[in-house]
Amino acid sequence: MAKIGSIATRKVRDLFAGPEGINLRLTNLRSAAQSSAVDPGPVEIRSQNATVDVTERGETLRYPLLLVYGEKVINSLTEKFRTFSGTVQVTAEMRHSQDRLEGLQEGLELCADAVTQVLDENRGDWGSGMYYAGGYQVAYGAVKQGGLNYIQVAKVTFEIGVSVS
Repeated sequence: MAKIGSIATRKVRDLFAGPEGINLRLTNLRSAAQSSAVDPGPVEIRSQNATVDVTERGETLRYPLLLVYGEKVINSLTEKFRTFSGTVQVTAEMRHSQDRLEGLQEGLELCADAVTQVLDENRGDWGSGMYYAGGYQVAYGAVKQGGLNYIQVAKVTFEIGVSVS
């Protein structure tokens, strides 16, 4: 099962990093919104599940930052004669940071919208027995000290169906 979680996480990361991924969506959203928020540049994408404190101590980061990781693997055996037939719950955690509070929430919301746009436009078969039927949950965290002075996090959680022999 650990291999299935890793494969699903890699597929999601590749989806966000691709040419039609999050950076293109975020650029389009910023120009459409005529946002007054500072454009921090391209999103850095990683496959990692680590708290803000741990990642900041470990190395220098560039924001906005998208962390993609599997939270839960469920083999419900909905197809009885398959090795794995169930879901992988994946989280795309968007972190946005800047030196002022003004515009931080707006910038994070644009980032979360870019993540959900990528998911909305990639419903269906992802190959290798994986599919995304749609649906997600977005949870916004409170602003904290960190990053470039202030940091805020949005988590987009969704499920990928998996059916492999």
